[in-house]
Amino acid sequence: MKSDKLCFILIEDNLDLAAAVIDYLELEGIQCDHGANGASGLALINNNPYDVIILDLNLPKISGLEVCEQLRESGVDIPVLMLTARDTLDDKLIGFSKGADDYLVKPFAMEELIVRAKVLAKRRSGQVSQLSVADLVLDIKKKQVLRNNQLLNVSPIGFKIVELLMRASPEPVSREKIMQRIWGDEQPDSNTLKVHIFNLRKQVDGATTKKLIHTIPGIGFAIKDMHE
Repeated sequence: MKSDKLCFILIEDNLDLAAAVIDYLELEGIQCDHGANGASGLALINNNPYDVIILDLNLPKISGLEVCEQLRESGVDIPVLMLTARDTLDDKLIGFSKGADDYLVKPFAMEELIVRAKVLAKRRSGQVSQLSVADLVLDIKKKQVLRNNQLLNVSPIGFKIVELLMRASPEPVSREKIMQRIWGDEQPDSNTLKVHIFNLRKQVDGATTKKLIHTIPGIGFAIKDMHE
């Protein structure tokens, strides 16, 4: 189980800067792994849960932009704070288009790095283009849900519920949080959520013995693969 201590990864090829950042983060009680190039950074991200990715733009082997793009295309929603020596609007827009959540221009103050990274650590990134759990895939850009490569006829509200549950997966989401996130302050009666969940079960799980939508007694609902 993941500890309460924040864990970042810094992908930076300037070893002196990397050592200074890691030391400063550790003084703040934040664990930080280090990748010296894009390829090693991707390998670490694929094998470890991180709260924030601090990513240099100019990296050997695989550039920061390519790293960010690959992460988002594969459904990784860890927030990315991009480091760059470039301060033009066009450079920032390119970074955001590839999936960065925030930008910090070198040279920077360590205090600002900490503040920005801690803000990002409180949320998952909204920059992913695809989410997946087992053979269930949610394509955010196309607003589509697929199971076993078959397109499902999911309503707009159903899509929002699936996205919310998949972003939280494998953790459950309470009924109250679902109601608030989907309908805000103008909430319908509780039976409305039951109907949507009932329909989603038919659409997502109806044609297979491998069920992914689960009721968590006393809490709410979760989308997860119980066989993992």
